[in-house]
Amino acid sequence: MKGYYLVAIPLLSTLILGAPSLAEAPENSVVNDMRAINIQRLAVTNRCDYCDLVGVDLSNSHLIGADLRGAVLIGADLSWSNLEGADLTGADLTGADLTGAFLTNASLANADLDNVNFSQASLHVVDVAGAAMEYLNLAGATIEGTGISIGGSADPLEAPGDDGDGLPILTPEEQQQLSPPGNPWYIPGYPTDELLDIPQQIVPQV
Repeated sequence: MKGYYLVAIPLLSTLILGAPSLAEAPENSVVNDMRAINIQRLAVTNRCDYCDLVGVDLSNSHLIGADLRGAVLIGADLSWSNLEGADLTGADLTGADLTGAFLTNASLANADLDNVNFSQASLHVVDVAGAAMEYLNLAGATIEGTGISIGGSADPLEAPGDDGDGLPILTPEEQQQLSPPGNPWYIPGYPTDELLDIPQQIVPQV
């Protein structure tokens, strides 16, 4: 049994002496290494659900059908990426850059989309039910069959044209839903004493 302890003691001392080097490693380096591993995992398996991808560069990536449920993508660069059929249910995309991204039949349900840049992105039949959507940048975006609109309405927005009349970005205090007239027999074009409650920000300036 003495030989056993003589072997075990050097092994134990190695582990003890090696521990400080791990403890002294910069925290940021460890986190960055973990995120690099997560990127490799995503590239190999096309899934990285509930993993840390904060601030990573995934621009111009082919992420068709990727499983990114619950992933933390705060500040991530997903510009010009193909996210067709991707599942980002419950993902945190706060401040992410999705400029020019292509999303068709993708899920952003219950995702955090606050401050996301969707400029020039294509969103076709994207599920955004329950998603947080404040301060979105939708300049030049193409939106079809997707419930993204000013004031939280379920009706999809029409895509802005190329004439510079992009959709306004409203603060939460400014966001409101249009209030239709209370008269159920109201007919468009006929005089009425009731007026639509239209936010001043979206009234065309003559």
